[in-house]
Amino acid sequence: MISGLITDVKVLFSMIDSGAYMSEDQKKQLQTQLWNIANELRGKMNADEFRDYILGFIFYKYLSEKLNLYANSLLESDRLYYEKLDQSNPKEQAVTEEIKKASVDHLGYFLTPGELFHRVASEGNNDGKLVERLEKTLADIENSTLGAESEDDFDKLFSELDLNASKLGRTVSDRSELIAKVLAYLDKIDFKLEDSKVDVLGDAYEYLISQFAAGAGKKAGEFYTPQEVSTILARIVVDGKKQIKNVYDPTCGSGSLLLRVARQVEKVGHFYGQELNNTTYNLARMNMILHDVNFSRFNIRQDDTLEHPQHREERFECIVANPPFSANWTANPLFLQDDRFSQYGKLAPASKADYAFITHMIYQLDDNGTMATVMPHGVLFRGAAEGHIRQHLIKENNYLDAVIGLPANIFYGTSIPACILVFKKCRENPKDILFIDASKHFEKSKNQNRLREEDIDKIIDTYNERKTVDKYSYVASLEEVAENDYNLNIPRYVDTFEEVKPIDLGEVTAEIKMIDAEMVGIDKKIAEYCKELGIAPPFGASNE
Repeated sequence: MISGLITDVKVLFSMIDSGAYMSEDQKKQLQTQLWNIANELRGKMNADEFRDYILGFIFYKYLSEKLNLYANSLLESDRLYYEKLDQSNPKEQAVTEEIKKASVDHLGYFLTPGELFHRVASEGNNDGKLVERLEKTLADIENSTLGAESEDDFDKLFSELDLNASKLGRTVSDRSELIAKVLAYLDKIDFKLEDSKVDVLGDAYEYLISQFAAGAGKKAGEFYTPQEVSTILARIVVDGKKQIKNVYDPTCGSGSLLLRVARQVEKVGHFYGQELNNTTYNLARMNMILHDVNFSRFNIRQDDTLEHPQHREERFECIVANPPFSANWTANPLFLQDDRFSQYGKLAPASKADYAFITHMIYQLDDNGTMATVMPHGVLFRGAAEGHIRQHLIKENNYLDAVIGLPANIFYGTSIPACILVFKKCRENPKDILFIDASKHFEKSKNQNRLREEDIDKIIDTYNERKTVDKYSYVASLEEVAENDYNLNIPRYVDTFEEVKPIDLGEVTAEIKMIDAEMVGIDKKIAEYCKELGIAPPFGASNE
């Protein structure tokens, strides 16, 4: 599995849709070193475990290089280089302490010169105790944030990086030797952090996350939304704005959806997210930092969003989400007293939390905000409590702005088709709801269908222009939706039926007669060949 994933890395860094630049030499360098690492770890762990190690080490390398660049900028007038500072020299030790204060304030963390990735990788396993030194270094990074504003953002950030796992080697020395090789390979990669115009490492990191999601099945796919779908959500919620106050994802996974929104605008004030899974919670925080989002501008928390919301008092200009489809939740009757759910009179069923997520997000949505969320098609037509909540959202609140049907098999871990629901509290078009059926517009591939750029543009253009397009979209009045008993099933509104061309039975009969006549001649020739060979003719052909 690992070798297969890293083979995929050979087509890796076309840099998705980011606009960032990566030269062919950089691509080749990165692919080569990742392939070398995969060979070292082949057979020792599965893809999920490999992901945790490789992304953790890449993150450590990033923190080191970022700090080294920052420290050198402070030392430039003194003609000193941070990496070469001698901690046994009292003067240089004093300089290091000053760097520490500035670094924790500015970057949120600190490493001593001897803890920098390049120094550790260069020294390798000289003493057979690399694991011990590396464990201390990673702990020191977290400890450097204690009492600082960045403490929560770095707390237990490396908890998934188990350097003493037996899979890495039987003894500490064996494990140190293996890790030394991995660090040496990564040390050869130049991520060009000094060039602020490119984001090679950030793009590489995010693409690696997507590759693991694609290759590791449902478990990994839960935390990654395909970038094409992310782009649609992001473009809808920013709606041509150049700056947004904040963006929120209540099931943020690895944070890629939040970062996709940032690519659509010049500036995002603050990023907010919540994630239950510890591994992906760590990935989200790392992903933010790797994309140069300062610790002061993101607030990612770990907990169950429905049961224990961590940003309850905040209101958000943009909300994007891809919650787990039809997940279980407690549906505790006490939630009927919770402002997120109380106005609807009923709770989403315990076996399907989809509407619990929807009403939670609507509660967090600012009056001038836009929310776009991925949902399974069942939310469009299921009855009982879900039907009651759906009707309230449309009839009483009038928050639903658009329903967009997506192709099947475009999400990791599930082949079922999904839809995007767009909500606004202050709608520009309060008398209707736009329905788009984009389910037949995609590029078919072996394992995963993919939305092309033209498919994405068509969805966005249709949404912005809010128009009816034959067999693609329909602007339905609220009266029509009410007549359909608030059933939002897209085929009720967008007719995609293709008429079958009438069949001329006389023409078909004539064609059959012609084929029969041709077969008589063919049978005769076959019979002649069989006679020459002295064998019985097939298919009843006569050799007379």
